[in-house]
Amino acid sequence: MKVFLGSDHAGFKLKGVIKDYLRELKYEPVDEGAFKLKPDDDYPDFVEIVAQMVAANPESRGIVFGGSGQGEAMCANRFKHIRAVVYYGSSDEIIRLSRAHNNANVLSIGARFVDEDTAKRVVKAWLEEPFSGDDRHIRRLAKLDYNLKDELTF
Repeated sequence: MKVFLGSDHAGFKLKGVIKDYLRELKYEPVDEGAFKLKPDDDYPDFVEIVAQMVAANPESRGIVFGGSGQGEAMCANRFKHIRAVVYYGSSDEIIRLSRAHNNANVLSIGARFVDEDTAKRVVKAWLEEPFSGDDRHIRRLAKLDYNLKDELTF
């Protein structure tokens, strides 16, 4: 599976660690930037590309990295067919539910709040957790992209 990655300066280092880890897990990471550390870069420039790539490739996933992960998730969620969840060190149950109930396809990690080992554990769990496919969850997800109900696939 392709996993599109993007980060600003705050998530740059962690993105590199996770990119290598994804290769170890036999995923296909696709780095959409930033490609070098620039303290004044803007996360929407990189998150937008990841969101567009995931929306265009429904079998893929995206992981974006920023300081808190909040702005990155807000940016990603502006795109149709994107369901981004934020992780910044809370319970791992949020990761399981984001996939099982919400079919999240973008994970936004707050790099200032998550160490490398935690990020690896969470990424692995998020990529491995399947969507339940329960009717109630499909119905709810259809309401997120209300004008695209006939186009949704899970």
